[in-house]
Amino acid sequence: MKANRKIEIMDTTLRDGEQTSGVSFLPSEKLQIAKLLLDELKVDRIEVASARVSEGELEGVQKITQWASQKGYLERVEVLGFVDTPASVNWLLEAGAKVMNLLTKGSLNHLTHQLKKKQEEHFEDIRKSIQHARENQISVNVYLEDWSNGMRNSQEYTLSLIEFLTKQPVQRIMLPDTLGLLSPEEVKEYFQMIIAKFPDAHFDFHAHNDYDLSVANVMEAVLHGVSGIHTTINGLGERAGNAPLESVIAVIKDFTELEIGVQEQKIFRVSKLVEQFSGQHIPANKPVVGENVFTQTAGIHADGDNKKNLYFNDLMPERFGRQRKYALGKTSGKANILKNLEELGISLEKEELARVTQRIIELGDKKERVTTEDLPYIISDVLQNNSISKNISIEGYHMTHSKGLKPTVQLRMRIHEKTYDASATGDGQYDSFMRALRKIYKSMGRELPKLTDYHVSIPPGGKTDAFVETVITWEYGKIFKTKGLDPDQTVAAMMATEKMLNIIESINYNPKQEESTYYGNEYRAAAG
Repeated sequence: MKANRKIEIMDTTLRDGEQTSGVSFLPSEKLQIAKLLLDELKVDRIEVASARVSEGELEGVQKITQWASQKGYLERVEVLGFVDTPASVNWLLEAGAKVMNLLTKGSLNHLTHQLKKKQEEHFEDIRKSIQHARENQISVNVYLEDWSNGMRNSQEYTLSLIEFLTKQPVQRIMLPDTLGLLSPEEVKEYFQMIIAKFPDAHFDFHAHNDYDLSVANVMEAVLHGVSGIHTTINGLGERAGNAPLESVIAVIKDFTELEIGVQEQKIFRVSKLVEQFSGQHIPANKPVVGENVFTQTAGIHADGDNKKNLYFNDLMPERFGRQRKYALGKTSGKANILKNLEELGISLEKEELARVTQRIIELGDKKERVTTEDLPYIISDVLQNNSISKNISIEGYHMTHSKGLKPTVQLRMRIHEKTYDASATGDGQYDSFMRALRKIYKSMGRELPKLTDYHVSIPPGGKTDAFVETVITWEYGKIFKTKGLDPDQTVAAMMATEKMLNIIESINYNPKQEESTYYGNEYRAAAG
């Protein structure tokens, strides 16, 4: 194998990827994806459709071929055709396409039971299809459908078809593992045999992922003589999908000396667009393009990265237009938090950092993770808590919420070391909580401030599975606000209320006095 041998990447997201259950690209979407694949990613070729499928398919191919013709890319746009002279060729001519990928039967099983033809008949039909295409200035590549089964079970037939094709005016012979059944050892064995028998032919390998072996099989194919690899963005495709472009590119670049022309820094952009157009969500742990794959969660990893990038590998996120992140959660620790603070340009005192860490751990125990964007809101909440003397606390509560029945709350409060219990029913869980709280304060001969505004939001850039922020505006002679953070909206509101109770308890406020200690540091911190 030559070290500097170039591997062609043919992406079939717009044809084979569209066979994913529930995926159907609009003609305008097909054009946008084609532009990105050829102009941005710079894949060598794209397969954009199957002939004779629908009017929408024809319109989509026409849009792509018109654009490709203007850009000089027309020879890189391919369409699947069938042994049906002259129907597929006529369809390609109407679509403006110049390259047909002719689908033939690569196993005796398919030939016998699907076509019900003899070998000689099929070969002659293939010859006529190729000849008709060439007479109409259409280049031809040939697929051997079910090639992998053919190599396993009818090798004599399959090799004779390849030999026949090497004598025809075709550019490439394309060998698909149609059912995704091959092991890496079989891929190695079959390509060693085929390349040795037909050293001058150009072979492509088309892998499917039924056993999650598509990328491993691609690796064996390129190491043993294949000239081209077929991929799809995000691994779209029938059943378990095709070999994902993002992983194939990373593997070839990092584990071989072979050359490829794909611009890997554009992969993530294209991946996200295809995710939008296809409606197929990318799993968070999917290599290269998944949300979590460049996120360190364990604090020990962040600590190692701080010291000497101990947990880095060759899959650097910057290669793919991404950034490394350090997740915030119950296992993150101070090192992850420091990494995120550094990104935000925030520095904390040792004591403050310890409190913020503890708050993140508490949130992590309840939900999956906290984001970098959430961090300023946690810091604000922690520092605000720290500035308020905590003479009053919610010691316990039990809330019910049932269809057709009003919510109820049983509440236990601690006020200056004394415990108070009350229960109430209201129009909502928070209203029930406030009614129970008023009962307690009324029994003490006290009044609560007037609630004038109640606002719930997700911190910008945050995640709904981390927490919500509740900001409540109170009137107690003067207007002030308190905030609460928690995964549960009602609990967040209760935390904001607890802060309010401590503010009015710890400050000797006289409503008739124009200026008071109410406007000291504690009030400003709480209202901030």
